[in-house]
Amino acid sequence: MHDRILAEQVESGNARWVEGPEQFERMPEEYKDLVVHQMMAHTEGELSGADDYLELFYPMTDDPYEKKVCCERGGEEVDHYRKGAKVLADIGKDASFMMDIPLQDRSLYATEAVKRIDNWPERGFFSMLGEAAVLEILKEMAESSYKPIADMCPGVIKEERVHVAHGFRIIRDLCQTHEGTQQAQRALLRWWPVSLDVFGRSESKRSRLYVKWRLRKCTNEEARNRFIEAMVPKLQQLGLDVPDHSANRRFL
Repeated sequence: MHDRILAEQVESGNARWVEGPEQFERMPEEYKDLVVHQMMAHTEGELSGADDYLELFYPMTDDPYEKKVCCERGGEEVDHYRKGAKVLADIGKDASFMMDIPLQDRSLYATEAVKRIDNWPERGFFSMLGEAAVLEILKEMAESSYKPIADMCPGVIKEERVHVAHGFRIIRDLCQTHEGTQQAQRALLRWWPVSLDVFGRSESKRSRLYVKWRLRKCTNEEARNRFIEAMVPKLQQLGLDVPDHSANRRFL
C-alpha cells in the first residue's frame, strides 16, 4: 500500500524529493515503474557509450590524441554506468546483467545508427548531436523528484559536456575546407534525424507521466523542440544546411 499523502506531496511539488529507497518503496507503482524504466535505459546507454568509444571509434583513427580521447571517454562512460547501477541496486534492481550483453544486442537504449558508424564525421556528430541530445535529458533528470537520480547527475553532466564539446571541435575543424564541409553535410543528413529520435515519440504517454511525477521537466516533444532551437544556429554557423526536422525519422 503506497503512502497517499507522500505521493500527493511529490506530485504537487510540496515535497521536493523522494529522499531515497525507503520513501521510494512508499510511492505508487506507477512512480516506481517510471524510475526503474528511466534508470535501466540510462544505465545501459552509458555502458553502450563506453563500447561505442572503445569498440567503434578507437580502431577508426590513427591519431594518438584521438585514441587517448576514446580511452578517456570510455572510462568515463563506464563510471556513469556504475553510478546508474548503484541507484538501481539501492532499490533492488540488478543492472549487472548488462555487462554480459554484447553492444550489438543491447536493446533498452539501442540506436542502430550508432552501430553502423564507419567514418570520422559521423563519429563527430555522435558527440556533437547524439550526446548533446542525451545531455538535455540528463539536465532534466538533474531536477528529478527522486533525489538519488538528482544527486547522480551533476558529475555525469560535467563530463558529458566535455564529450559534446569535443564532437563540436571535430566537426568545426572538418568544416574549415570545402571538401570537409561536404563530408560533414553528408554525415549530418544521417545524424540529424537520429539525434531528434533520441527524445522518443512526441505522443508518448510515458513522457507525460514523467512530467506528472516531476521525474522530467518536459515532454518528449518539448525537449526535442528545445534541442532544435539550440542546435540549428550552431550548425548553420558552421556552414551546414540543417535537414528537414521530419525527414527520415523513426519517432515522430
